[in-house]
Amino acid sequence: MKTVGDNAVCALVVDDDENMRKNLIHILEKQGIKVVSAADGQQAIRMLKSSTDIPDVMLLDIRMPGLSGLDVLRKIREMGNDLPVVLITGYADIRQSVEAMKDGAYDYLVKPFDNAEVARITFRALSEWRLKKYKHGAGDPLEHLSLFKSMGPSDAIARITADVHRVAASNFSVLLVGETGSGKELVAEAIHRGSVRQQAPFIAVDCGAIPEALLESELFGHEKGSFTGADRQKLGKFEAARGGTLFLDELANLPLGSQAKLLRAIQSKVLHRVGGTNPIVVDFRLIAATNRNLRGMVAAGTFREDLYYRLCDFTIDIPSLRERKKDIIYLAKRFLDLAENELGKKTVGLSESAIEALIAYDWPGNVRQLKAVIRRSALVATGAITEKDLGIGHVAMLASVLAPEEGVASWKGASLREIVRRSVVEVEKRVLVGVLQVTGGNKAKAARLLQIDYKTMHTKAKLLGIQTKGENDENK
Repeated sequence: MKTVGDNAVCALVVDDDENMRKNLIHILEKQGIKVVSAADGQQAIRMLKSSTDIPDVMLLDIRMPGLSGLDVLRKIREMGNDLPVVLITGYADIRQSVEAMKDGAYDYLVKPFDNAEVARITFRALSEWRLKKYKHGAGDPLEHLSLFKSMGPSDAIARITADVHRVAASNFSVLLVGETGSGKELVAEAIHRGSVRQQAPFIAVDCGAIPEALLESELFGHEKGSFTGADRQKLGKFEAARGGTLFLDELANLPLGSQAKLLRAIQSKVLHRVGGTNPIVVDFRLIAATNRNLRGMVAAGTFREDLYYRLCDFTIDIPSLRERKKDIIYLAKRFLDLAENELGKKTVGLSESAIEALIAYDWPGNVRQLKAVIRRSALVATGAITEKDLGIGHVAMLASVLAPEEGVASWKGASLREIVRRSVVEVEKRVLVGVLQVTGGNKAKAARLLQIDYKTMHTKAKLLGIQTKGENDENK
């Protein structure tokens, strides 16, 4: 069990089924999470009462002899413990699980479940607990999971955090794929911080910002006199990253000749400076990032196939901000705090119209664009930030986007991307409305049919303005 001062993330698994305990322990340990277990509710309570036993999340079976999982949940809440609890339930106990969420359970896993679902819900529970408990990061025992702080609490970031946690301890090369401004460098830094190389340098290189004539000198260094203007020896980025991590951003911009030299350096960990003859042995971990389709470039002959396969020991896809709606307002509020500190002024916050506009907007520049928009808004706002302050008022509001009866006429002047986005939202709304009609408005049943969790179902219904029969329809 984790003790005070121990930075390892720890999960407490409580289940009377030994095989289930072993299975969950195996799944979580593969994610780099420290796991301890209890065979019944009484043992779990004793562990929680111990002054040295401090788990970060609990996975708790509902059906156990003696104290049931629901009994354990009530007792730990009576103790004032706000530990996130994920219930493990059979299909027949789903209604109990949904009701238990009102009593403080975070979420539930329905047997049989897959490994990815266990990891996703566990990391999401950790993220939301972390954001609530350590708002300013001070004393945070989960600081190495800081993707949640810098990128948001969505399921997508929970999945990325699980991937980061899994690959960081290895020496795999990692390929990060995502649009410009989506947070690829933040993910690369998180991998470095979670690795054994964390005390060594993290060197970032933007391959698209270096002129081709200077690229090899920047990467591999050069010897004095090797070309006009080389008046002294220069170490390249590979040598600067010795013992640490080299992050090559926008790798697709490398010319084919440099790709060949990069491949040799990665494979042999030996390089030659420009104009030099002495081999130089370097130890580094490589993380590369791209916003382009490298497979397509391989097929077109503009990117080396052998380099592509050498880079993608492990690939992490980073969704665009428009695919992570849950992160938009969280990040907007975070950027607003930063802007207010920078400007030495205090706004009233974001108005409802501003929040709706932020969610509805397509964010082609992703997180980088959002930060710029919020920073500017904080400067010009005289009270609460309005849609006008944001400067994105030309984008249709969410209410109009969700009006399928307006048809194609409502898309006049919109880009293809915006038309597609609106169509997707409309289809999603129609599907949810149709399934809710089948289930008589019961969101829990609808969530099961659509294979999403109840919280996601409830959030989507609220966001899309879908009315059901009552606030407590999940209990029907």
